[in-house]
Amino acid sequence: MKPIEWKITAQDSEARTGILRTRRSEIETPVFMPVGTQGTVKGVRFEWLEEEMDAQIILGNTYHLFLRPGVEIIRSLGGLHKFSTWNRSLLTDSGGFQVFSLTDLRKLTEEGVEFRSHINGDKKFLSPGISMEIQAALGSEIVMVFDECAPGKAGIDQTRKSLEMTARWAERSKNRFNELQETGMDSGFMSEASAVAGGANKLSGRQALFGIVQGAGHLELRRESLEKTVEIGFDGYAIGGLSVGEEKSVMYEVLEFLAPKMPQNAPRYLMG
Repeated sequence: MKPIEWKITAQDSEARTGILRTRRSEIETPVFMPVGTQGTVKGVRFEWLEEEMDAQIILGNTYHLFLRPGVEIIRSLGGLHKFSTWNRSLLTDSGGFQVFSLTDLRKLTEEGVEFRSHINGDKKFLSPGISMEIQAALGSEIVMVFDECAPGKAGIDQTRKSLEMTARWAERSKNRFNELQETGMDSGFMSEASAVAGGANKLSGRQALFGIVQGAGHLELRRESLEKTVEIGFDGYAIGGLSVGEEKSVMYEVLEFLAPKMPQNAPRYLMG
């Protein structure tokens, strides 16, 4: 059984609508995910999100939750759903983008990233495996691989080095993710019977893992990154590394280039 179910309901050229079903909710796409950085959307009560906006999914931020209140506190309370009282779907990012934005406060190696907390200056470390462990403890429905985001105007050599690192980290992320799922470390796991009803197929009640395509504004590197990511294989695919300093025309060019090449049978996530 799969952790999510994806069905296209209409398509016109590369534009499409669909329904994404997770263990907790059915999500009509395209959809904007309200940003709940630390498990809550600033200035908005969950009741309003559910009743007035009918939001079926929100975004949580691994980096910020890792630093405050900390993974162990959230784990001890049963995961981010119970900690925040949000009962519909959650997507958590890997923490990679936030770490890489700390240019002067981080040290990058093959193993991961050492950085200093923006809160108190404490030295911290994130890696593909640690990111997967944190997201399993959070219990989100959709987990993002740990990736490196090159600057929008990065040259070819820098971008190639970055996307090759991202591909290696994606494989490590998937391996650790699978281990965590198999050993019951997903705090949000739902039995087959308790997962949300609907759709043609039963869901596994586990988390889904999305890969991320990088490559800055270099189209051939984008193609290479997509091929590597699809070869590893994920439940869904994200386009990362846009709106990070490049011209808008470059962003549109990248999207037009990638859209027809993305897997048709999987959901897509335009990161921002």
